[in-house]
Amino acid sequence: MADRNEQGVVKPEVVLLETLLDDLAEGRLRIPRFQRPFVWEPVQMLELFDSIERGYPIGSILVWETTIAVPSLDIVSGIDVPPAPDHGPVSYLLDGHQRLSTLFGILGKRSASDDSWPWRIYRRLGEAPATPGLRFAHLSDNEIPTPRLLPLHAVLRTMDFLAYARRISRDPATADEADELVEEAEQLAQQIKSYKIAVIRLVGGSLSHAVEAFARLNSGGKQITPQDLVSALTYQPGVESLTDKIAAVRHDVAAGGFGLLEPDVVFQSIVAISKTDELSAIRWSDFATGLSGNLAELVDRADVAIARAIQFLRYEAGVPHLTLLPYTLQIPLLAAFYDRVPFPDRQHVRSLVRWFWATSWSGVLRSTTSVEYPFNLMQMRSPHGVYDLIDEGLVGRARPMPEELDHHRGRVRAYMLWELQQFSGRLNLDGEVFDAVDLYVRSGTMAYRRIMSDGQWTPANHLLLPGSSTGAVARDLLALAPRRLQAVMASHGIPAQALTHLVAGDSLAFEAARGAYLADAERTFMQGMGVRPAPTGFAGINHEA
Repeated sequence: MADRNEQGVVKPEVVLLETLLDDLAEGRLRIPRFQRPFVWEPVQMLELFDSIERGYPIGSILVWETTIAVPSLDIVSGIDVPPAPDHGPVSYLLDGHQRLSTLFGILGKRSASDDSWPWRIYRRLGEAPATPGLRFAHLSDNEIPTPRLLPLHAVLRTMDFLAYARRISRDPATADEADELVEEAEQLAQQIKSYKIAVIRLVGGSLSHAVEAFARLNSGGKQITPQDLVSALTYQPGVESLTDKIAAVRHDVAAGGFGLLEPDVVFQSIVAISKTDELSAIRWSDFATGLSGNLAELVDRADVAIARAIQFLRYEAGVPHLTLLPYTLQIPLLAAFYDRVPFPDRQHVRSLVRWFWATSWSGVLRSTTSVEYPFNLMQMRSPHGVYDLIDEGLVGRARPMPEELDHHRGRVRAYMLWELQQFSGRLNLDGEVFDAVDLYVRSGTMAYRRIMSDGQWTPANHLLLPGSSTGAVARDLLALAPRRLQAVMASHGIPAQALTHLVAGDSLAFEAARGAYLADAERTFMQGMGVRPAPTGFAGINHEA
C-alpha cells in the first residue's frame, strides 16, 4: 500500500476568484498540456457569469501542488502567461479548465487591441435583474456595444471601469440615468470581486494519485471525462500526451477535407480497437494502466483505421462531409473493423454499406450506452466480419421519415444524406446545376429554404437551394417559366401532383403529396439495401395495411 507521502495530502479550501485569476496571470497556477483544448460554447460562458452574479456555486476545481515539472500552457485564453517559478512548488489545474479559462479570458488583462470573439461578453444594464437569459450578451467581432452594455473585461480593472462610467455619463442616451447604471455596474463588479470558489488542493504525490483522487472526490458531481482521465494517467514528461496525439489525428482528418472530428470520437476509436471488452464497466484507471508502453502504437493504429473508415464513408457509403454523418459512433465501429481488416473484399464492403444505412435509419447508435453498441462492436471485431449484422437484428428497424427538419437528429441527417444522393443534379432558379453538397457544408441547414410560408417544418416543405433570401421560395418558383419550373421541381424531387398543389397554393396538399413521394422513394432505397423499412412512411401513411 502506498504511504501518505506517495499519495499526497488533500487540502480543501475556499479562494477568491480574483486570487485564482492572479495566480494564473503570474504563473503560479498552470494548465497542463494534457488538458483538452478550450471547447465551451457562448451559451455556457454566459450561464457561468449569470451563476456568479446570482451567487450560485459553479463547482469546485482540482489543483495539484507539486515540485514535479509538468509541461503546461504558455497561452491561456489568448493571453500570454509567464513561466512557472524556478523554485518551490507549482500548482497545476487538473479539473476546472473550461470554467477558469472562460473567466481568465474575459476578466483577465489582455492588450487593448485584442477584443475579439469569444471574449466579448457584456452585462446588460437597466434590465430587470430577474429576466432570465438577458443579463449577459455575447457580441460578435463586428457588433458595436451600446452604452448600456458593460464590458466584463473592465470590472476588475479600475481605469477601464472609470472610463466606462465616464462614457455612460457623457452619452446623451444614458446621461439621465447614469448614476443608476453606474451603481448597477459597481454591484456586479463587487459580486465578481467577492466571489469565492471551492478548491480541492492535492499536495504532493504522483500525477496518477492526483487524478485517481479526483475521480473519487468528484464522484457525486460532474465527472472527469474518460479521455481526460486516461490522458492524465498515461502522461509522461517529455512524451507527447494522449490529448496531443488525439489533436494530431483530428488534424489529419480535417486536412483531408472531411471535417473536424470531436476528440471523443477519436478516443472512442482508440477504445474500440483495443482489447477492452466490458464496455459498460470500464475502469478507466485500469484501462490507462493497460496502455502503459502501448499508447503510441494504439493511437497510430487508430489514426490509420480512422483514415480508412473515412475513405469508406466518403467513397463507398457516399458521406461527403462529417456534417452529414448520421451518427459519429459509426466511425469508432468502422475503425474497429478496418483495424482488423485493412483491405476488405467486395463482399465485406457491400455488407458495410448495408450496415451503415441500416444503423443510420434505425438510430441504434445514438449512444455507447445503447444495448446494440457493444454487440455491433463485438461483431466488427469478430473474425466472421459484418456479414450477419443485419440478419442478427443488431441494427434495428428503420424509423419513419422525420416530420421535422432538425439536423441535430441522426435520422434527419440520414434523410438529408439519402436525398442528396437521390437528387444529385439539382437546378437553381436560373435552371443551372449547382453543387448541393458544397452548399450544405458551407451553410448548413440555412441552405434548406422553406417552400410555402404557411406550411410546416417538414422535409417536404424545404428545398436545398442557393439564394440570399431566408423567406419562403414559392413565389420565386411560380415566377419561373413553366418549362423551367418543371425542370427545377423535378431535380429537387417534387412530383407533378405536388407541383399542381403548389400552383394552387394548397400547402397541406402539397406537403402530403411530396412527403408521400419522398417516403416511397426512400423506402424503395431501403428495400434495395435489404433493410426493413418502417411500417409507416410520411404523415402516417401505412405501408403494411
